[in-house]
Amino acid sequence: MKVMNIIHDSVVDGEGLRTVLFLAGCPHACKGCHNEKSWHISNGTTMSVEEVFQEIMSNPLTNVTYSGGEPFIHAKELIQLSILIKQSSNKNIWLYSGYTHEQVLSHPNDHYRHLLLYCDVLVDGKFEQDKRDLTLLYRGSHNQRLIRLT
Repeated sequence: MKVMNIIHDSVVDGEGLRTVLFLAGCPHACKGCHNEKSWHISNGTTMSVEEVFQEIMSNPLTNVTYSGGEPFIHAKELIQLSILIKQSSNKNIWLYSGYTHEQVLSHPNDHYRHLLLYCDVLVDGKFEQDKRDLTLLYRGSHNQRLIRLT
């Protein structure tokens, strides 16, 4: 998978202390995006599922967030990673996506729906600059939803 960065100890990308996996590649190109470099998959570094898993597990105190770019581009690898995380720990997984929950559920790629089975929370919807609100917890704009999946 193409990884932009892995950051430990985030407190803004979901509840509690989190390790955030920032993935490369995004079809949404939201105006005002905080991470435009992540739009191009070529900007990422190739890492194996095992390499990412080891990095995430190196911090036993954090839960996990998948962010982007668009994580669903890497759904097949994230399913494998999520299974390893869930089998090896009690970490919860949050996923940030520019797709809405409904778009994921109706997507022709079965891996998109399957990935949701391993996620605890989905923060959905494109960032919309005209709906930006810095007071929102864990979201950038009012249209985005925080959906508990488990």
